[in-house]
Amino acid sequence: MTAPQHPRITIQKGRSSRLRKGHPWLFSNEVDMTPEAKALPRGALVSVIDAGGEALGIATFNPHSLIAARLLTADPAAQIDAGFIANRLRRAVALRDTLFAQPYYRLIHSEADGLPGLIVDRYGDVVSVQFNSAGMDRLRDSVLEALRTVLSPRAIVVRNDSPVRGLEGLETGHEVAEGVIDGPVEIIENGTRFLADVATGQKTGWFFDQRPNRAFIASLAKGRTALDVYSYAGGFGLTTLTQGAKSALLVDRSEEALTLAKQAAALNGFADRLETRCGDGFKVMETLQSEGRRFGVVVADPPAFVKTRKDLATGAKGYRKMARLAAALVENGGFLLCGSCSHHMPAEQFFEEVSHGIGQAGRSGRLLWSHGAGSDHPVHPQLPESAYLKALAFQLD
Repeated sequence: MTAPQHPRITIQKGRSSRLRKGHPWLFSNEVDMTPEAKALPRGALVSVIDAGGEALGIATFNPHSLIAARLLTADPAAQIDAGFIANRLRRAVALRDTLFAQPYYRLIHSEADGLPGLIVDRYGDVVSVQFNSAGMDRLRDSVLEALRTVLSPRAIVVRNDSPVRGLEGLETGHEVAEGVIDGPVEIIENGTRFLADVATGQKTGWFFDQRPNRAFIASLAKGRTALDVYSYAGGFGLTTLTQGAKSALLVDRSEEALTLAKQAAALNGFADRLETRCGDGFKVMETLQSEGRRFGVVVADPPAFVKTRKDLATGAKGYRKMARLAAALVENGGFLLCGSCSHHMPAEQFFEEVSHGIGQAGRSGRLLWSHGAGSDHPVHPQLPESAYLKALAFQLD
């Protein structure tokens, strides 16, 4: 079959070396923005041409975005259709099925899985999809067809409510694109049953990225009490109960999320060991300190405090305060885990702010664990900055 002819975009002279080395993006200042290029629709498929005329592959193109082109393949003759996407899905499934015994994981993690701008989370026979670039948004029908072909899911949920869609000039919203979702979906992680709200919950319904960090801190919780601040549906707290914690207190400002956690605790048979408080994390931690409460394991894993670069100074102070309040609630010899999902918070600075906060609480200790996201969130080797998640676990004296 003859490959379709795509519009051509040309890289400026001397600006193709990063792409040739494997970087998947071209920025707008690297592309010859001719009137024809500027007139292309958001997300159009284009042939990428070097200044010397060499074809370097096929990309999606958005003339209105800083990231102008996102490379799909270095094969200039490739067919970009449902079959192409299905092959990438099969490769991703094979990797995840090697990594995990059960089908609960992030299946597609954007560039690292060869489908830039696409997120697919798998909840057994339900999949949740985010189209986070104009290019993937235009390929929506092909993506859905490929998902049906490879996975035959009973339901596909489209969660197009990510703020990054605004940077691409896309509208936000969410819908059930196929099948029926009539309630939360049960998943299993680290031997614990959870309930994920894939229709209206945060992100795609669950945070698979923290799986290894939940397992580590829970392994220290046997016979101890646990506090999980910013708990969402109980990922950390319920895992500590599975691993033998005497009790767990979950704190979140979403009553709906805490209800899911309580329902999941009942499914696991330890509802009698679970306590919840609905409220702001900082305020609840201050209240717990005034009550004289202490815990053997404390987890503070908040939503992003640093959503943009301009938020860095304020967000850094937020992480410092969080660590100070959380450290004050840890028993002597107990354990503290602090997390950050802020892409714009450098790992070194996060460590400094958390350490500063621990010191402000009058505590000392030692770092036991420094980790990122789970292996179902791989990092593209040319995009190390996409390793956004940070988790630090300490024992405190």
